[in-house]
Amino acid sequence: MKKDNDILPQPTSENEGYLFGYELMRDVLLPELLGKEDHSLLYWAGRTLARKYPMDTTEELIQFFAAANFGELLLKEETSKTITFELTSDRISDLLSKRKHEGFQLEAGFLAEHIQRQKDRVTESFEEIKRGKEDKIIFTVQWDRKDEISDPNVSEV
Repeated sequence: MKKDNDILPQPTSENEGYLFGYELMRDVLLPELLGKEDHSLLYWAGRTLARKYPMDTTEELIQFFAAANFGELLLKEETSKTITFELTSDRISDLLSKRKHEGFQLEAGFLAEHIQRQKDRVTESFEEIKRGKEDKIIFTVQWDRKDEISDPNVSEV
């Protein structure tokens, strides 16, 4: 018996076919394999990815997000203790409208690790889903200015 979510999409381009495969892995298979801990494990996986793909600038980070099909990343605000990013894309809007996606922890972990490397401070990142005319994900990366990292090549969080 087929369920509504078992209906195969009909990609109209090679890119759509690729994204379908990506979504199968990310939104169906990984949560099934990881179980209840999928959000925290994806957060740590994002941090691990950031260590494997270190970048020196925010511009490189923005380019990486686009190349990885995470979406269009925009730096919204930076203070002495936080950086706020906004992530948008048609894919994000589609996932949220179909309620196929509950979190963006992989991206949150990636951002936390990148900023930790940049600031040499222990960081953490939180996500907030904003629904509206244009759906977006808001990431707030925060750190304590006193919580320095002794070896920037080692993730302390």
